[in-house]
Amino acid sequence: MEWKLFADLAEIAGGKQVEVDAEPGDTVGEALSALVADHPDLEDRVYDDGDLREHINVLRNGENVSDKRGLDTELEAGDELALFPPVSGG
Repeated sequence: MEWKLFADLAEIAGGKQVEVDAEPGDTVGEALSALVADHPDLEDRVYDDGDLREHINVLRNGENVSDKRGLDTELEAGDELALFPPVSGG
């Protein structure tokens, strides 16, 4: 499964697209854990005491998983995963 990373998250992981060991039937949370396991420097940026930081947006197929089952959302073949830090503009 592939994650698309944005802003400083891509810099920390060393790329905007990162493959992880996750398959259909796994959860978004398991895919996120695999991402952090492969890129431990992301842990403090993504998690706060083991919980997903409030300002981190996790998308599956363009929809925020917090609007569905959160990190328990089950993955299907062909899913696109994305991880966004907070976005501000002016």
